[in-house]
Amino acid sequence: MIWLVALLSCAGLIGAEEPFNHKVHNDRVIGGSNAQPNTWKWQVSLQYDSYNDGKFSHVCGGSIISSYHIMTAAHCILSMNPAYYRAVVGEYNLYKYEGTEQFLKVDRIVVHPGWTDQLEKGNDIAILKLASPVYNNGYVSVANLPYPGQTLPNGFTCHITGWGLIDFVGGVPDVLQEAPIDVVGHSICSQPTWWGSLVLETMVCAGGDGIISGCQGDSGGPLNCYTDGAWRVHGVVSYGPAGMCNQVTKPTVFTKVSSFMDWIYSVSQTL
Repeated sequence: MIWLVALLSCAGLIGAEEPFNHKVHNDRVIGGSNAQPNTWKWQVSLQYDSYNDGKFSHVCGGSIISSYHIMTAAHCILSMNPAYYRAVVGEYNLYKYEGTEQFLKVDRIVVHPGWTDQLEKGNDIAILKLASPVYNNGYVSVANLPYPGQTLPNGFTCHITGWGLIDFVGGVPDVLQEAPIDVVGHSICSQPTWWGSLVLETMVCAGGDGIISGCQGDSGGPLNCYTDGAWRVHGVVSYGPAGMCNQVTKPTVFTKVSSFMDWIYSVSQTL
């Protein structure tokens, strides 16, 4: 689900303290379509048990980055108690058991030390250590990541995937959604009529055409880009505009994975 919405007090967003779709159960990428089953094998449904009663609901996306580790957004972490979370991999239809899923308990949570609960400050990234490893059942895969510092050019087409809201009206498919989405270079996205100073060099913008965007419930999920001969997760869904998600010149903003490769490697090796 996508994110906290953004932060607009003086800049046009409004802050939020939990993922937009925290209490919403049906949603999708805006402007997207049903993904083909068994395509985005590193996609994760991060699920939360609000009352610790064994009833989990999808709150965010994520990516498998090793057999024991899931990458998601820091703002998706509503509690540092791992017992409230589970990661579901091999998922396609959230409301139908298809036999491809693995339901995995979370053992530990590490939020980036630079995360301040303020989206515009960046560092919106977290890693979850699983209690048991993801096993290869043919429906899962470890995500490829970009090279450290790698920057995508303006107009480069990636794909956003997730179970995020279509917005506040309309269809609510249960299956994983996907949509092509074009990168907006930092020199454009940081202009005052776009996101201005709210977007940092450690973020990636994509969309802003008023048609395709992430939305509530997509938070923490991947920006999938085909670079250097492989699909790689270049971004983690972080925030977007308050209100309607697919606004012109207000693209979806992602944590730029290539800016955090040293931290990701360090945590995954020690956690």
